[in-house]
Amino acid sequence: MKLFPILLVLFLSTLTVAQEHPAITAQPNSVFVGADGRFEANPDTALIQFNISAQEETSRAAYERASKAAEQVRQILRANSIEPKTAEIGYFSIQPVYDYKTPKRKLVAYRVNANVSLKLKDFAKIAPIVQQLSESDVTENQSINYTLDDMEAAKTRAVEDAYRRARESASAVARAGGRTLGELSYASVDTFENIRVVSPLQARAMPMRMEAAAPAPTEEFTPQSVVVTAHINALFNLR
Repeated sequence: MKLFPILLVLFLSTLTVAQEHPAITAQPNSVFVGADGRFEANPDTALIQFNISAQEETSRAAYERASKAAEQVRQILRANSIEPKTAEIGYFSIQPVYDYKTPKRKLVAYRVNANVSLKLKDFAKIAPIVQQLSESDVTENQSINYTLDDMEAAKTRAVEDAYRRARESASAVARAGGRTLGELSYASVDTFENIRVVSPLQARAMPMRMEAAAPAPTEEFTPQSVVVTAHINALFNLR
């Protein structure tokens, strides 16, 4: 029985978003497949972000008020056994504030803004820190993100799953055509991660007076898992 060179092309994709696939030159005695992989894990890191803002008539007064607010934040961190140096400043700015109601703008104040981020491994500290920051009325726009500290390892696991699925699909096509799957000839990989972002807890943090027995908003809830997906395009030889 004479065998003729064949080209088997199989596209498997379960992603709901459009993806850019590389242009592959058709090769005889090969099979080209696309497959998606997935890795899901519980987050091990919480990222708390908030702003420190202060507005006064003079730049010096605004700066001093922001400095006092920052010291309150440092005290809150120390009270929760967290070294203030572990918190990071994303940006710091001093900007004039103008009144545009009149034809000629009028300088009315100066505003200081600083963005602070804090990574926590101990999720039990999230609720008390967020509550204390809110009650102190020195921060704005608090938000929480959950993620994995070693995201690259998670991406590797997702790629491995995608490759396994791609090879299984290619093997099935090869068997159906009476052929044997050979070695990998070409592959391209894309990875995607879902970063769980909790919307700001308050547009502007206002003093909260909560009863001592009242549970925190995050109490007893489980942080959403982090899902990393990968898409692989693979070209296998056929024997």
